[in-house]
Amino acid sequence: MDNTVGSLTQVQKSVLIGSLLGDGYVRIVPGRKDAFMEVNHCVAQKEYVDWKYKMLGNIVSGLPKQYKNNGKRIGYRFNTRQHPGITKLFKTFYRDGKKLIPEIILNPLILAVWYMDDGSKCGHSSYYLNTQQFSFPDQEKLLTLLKTKGLHAGLNRDKKYWRIRFLMPSVPRLKKLVRNIVIPSLQYKLGL
Repeated sequence: MDNTVGSLTQVQKSVLIGSLLGDGYVRIVPGRKDAFMEVNHCVAQKEYVDWKYKMLGNIVSGLPKQYKNNGKRIGYRFNTRQHPGITKLFKTFYRDGKKLIPEIILNPLILAVWYMDDGSKCGHSSYYLNTQQFSFPDQEKLLTLLKTKGLHAGLNRDKKYWRIRFLMPSVPRLKKLVRNIVIPSLQYKLGL
């Protein structure tokens, strides 16, 4: 039985792409035709998971649920339905089981979701995107992508990995682009 519902809206695509740049995970179950996304955050980010659930609307499968993993982490998650649009994103963002950065057009919603997933503010003036999961060449692609929105950043070493650090003159622009999208419980990531 096919459990897809219509085409993805532009909002849904943007939330999915922003999630893929961040913590999102897409997979195809062996023997199934289409992929789905698992939205999974710590229970402290329940409001954010609920927001994503609402934004993805007709392509979700079941209500978000709290769970405890093998360790002490308590999470909160839901899955989307299997969907051909998500399959297309899977084929675009994954090669040999590894997430990579394809050619995409960045919009404020994609950027806001990405920042809510992986952004952080450290100290008085350092704003980061925790992109350590991506290869160095893919992170350079992300820097180029950010420039298309007038955001200048560099790569900053975090122990043995690299992550994106926004240059101070770009921080006001970052805040302007995403402040009206970032949910209230995550505004602290923007220092607001």
